[in-house]
Amino acid sequence: MDVQDRIKSQLSAQPVVLFMKGTPDFPQCGFSAQTVAALRAVGTAFHAVNIFDDPELRDALKRYSNWPTYPQLYVNGELIGGCDITLQMYQNGELKDLLTSATAAKA
Repeated sequence: MDVQDRIKSQLSAQPVVLFMKGTPDFPQCGFSAQTVAALRAVGTAFHAVNIFDDPELRDALKRYSNWPTYPQLYVNGELIGGCDITLQMYQNGELKDLLTSATAAKA
């Protein structure tokens, strides 16, 4: 399976996917840590992918998403954004609404 197919497979397997530096329990950058904290604060289950485990995926995902930085949050296969967008959505209540509807639709 080529890297583009692997990305698509990961995005279709779970409603909420976070491509991040490190893991949720051991984030390896502050932006990833803040994004995980926001996701946990709204109580939504998510699948995390450590981009350091797959250098090919790390490079290809930037082209796939046309988003140059990590973390990258996807909901139902669509890029939501990085840390700044996720935190803004968390603060104004949009993140919880989006994630609640996304996980309810997949259930």
